[in-house]
Amino acid sequence: MIRPATEADMPAVHALVYELAVYEREPEAVFTTPEEYLRDFQAGRFECRVAEVKGQVVGMTLFYEAYSTWKGRMLYLDDFVVQEAHRGTGIGQQLFEDFLEEGRRRNCRLVKWQVLDWNEPAVRFYERNHCIIEKNWWNVKTFLFEQSGK
Repeated sequence: MIRPATEADMPAVHALVYELAVYEREPEAVFTTPEEYLRDFQAGRFECRVAEVKGQVVGMTLFYEAYSTWKGRMLYLDDFVVQEAHRGTGIGQQLFEDFLEEGRRRNCRLVKWQVLDWNEPAVRFYERNHCIIEKNWWNVKTFLFEQSGK
């Protein structure tokens, strides 16, 4: 079952994000806490949909509305993860289609996200879904506060 996340889901959402960070070989890069997720979820900083199997959260999409100066309204998919034990069952496809439908409901022209170049299963998933994988734009960022490892 795919449903909107609730405040009670934030610890499970955080755990999924950490699982994704482990998969992406960067668990030490996760500085957020379940408490921060709850605070920011309550403040409307992001939205989330979860996939539930037998009452357990096994996958999620975490997104927020953004704006493209070239395209207009868009949704940015910050994280999309399904627990390893549930991959290949169709849950990821259902979550992804739910995310796309949310973009349509909001009259967004664009949905956008990132994928690691070495994550072949994800790249193949997006290619099967006829997504455009841009290879000519580079990510740029700067941290505004020192990362403490806490």
